[in-house]
Amino acid sequence: MRVFSSHKELLKSVDSNKQVGLVPTMGSLHKGHLSLVERALSENEKVIVTIYVNPTQFNDISDLKKYPRNLESDLDKLRDYKNIFIYSPTDEDLYEEVVSKNYDLENLDKILEGKYRPGHFNGVATIVEKLFDIFNPNNAYFGEKDFQQLSVIKTMVKKLSISVNIISCETIREADGLAMSSRNKHMTSEERLIAGKINKFMIKVKEIYKNKKIDKVPISIIDELDSLKNCKLEYFEIENLSKHSSSLTDEGDRIFIACWIGKTRIIDNLALR
Repeated sequence: MRVFSSHKELLKSVDSNKQVGLVPTMGSLHKGHLSLVERALSENEKVIVTIYVNPTQFNDISDLKKYPRNLESDLDKLRDYKNIFIYSPTDEDLYEEVVSKNYDLENLDKILEGKYRPGHFNGVATIVEKLFDIFNPNNAYFGEKDFQQLSVIKTMVKKLSISVNIISCETIREADGLAMSSRNKHMTSEERLIAGKINKFMIKVKEIYKNKKIDKVPISIIDELDSLKNCKLEYFEIENLSKHSSSLTDEGDRIFIACWIGKTRIIDNLALR
């Protein structure tokens, strides 16, 4: 494992003849991130793991300031992996000016997360395009927990004709079904118990969908979830994202959910087919 803060110095150490996998992260690593690293290592000769809290994808400056950061802990989790390079830059190494580009994401940045976090997906696309341009990876790995983000990246890659394979990796969950997230550590023990119920509501909807294809989550289930203590629901919807971007392959309907448990915002999704 070697750690770089300069992309120019990192590039000097990567053999351009080797197949390279890229795993972009914002740090505060957990088992979900490590599963991406392990998948990338199994499919590439060298892997670049980026650890960078990207400011352009935060529409709330207070959220950016409180986003968990612990580089020393992250490096400790990665220490035993061979054939990886860690890129942990400053803003200045990536941006001349810390602003987002504007992308044609069709309708993907206007629904679900896009509705509640204006500008977020342009910020995501901006940093991911920068990383692709710098490192020119053969493969790039993203978790399905952020499925809408994954779809935005696929759309951006297709529209800009970027030569990289986008690899979707399954969501890694806790024993009670809660999707692993860097933000989960912000919850109290009581809030964490409540958060563990979210996946069960998605499974309820999936069971209904199996018996009768529905295009909306039943109001009774929405009301039941919304009545949980310390839970404030933002959306709980069935969507097929390919309907909102001509660049996407139809992967069928999914349930998408976002809610606040206390002061922690949780997002998740589940395939229905």
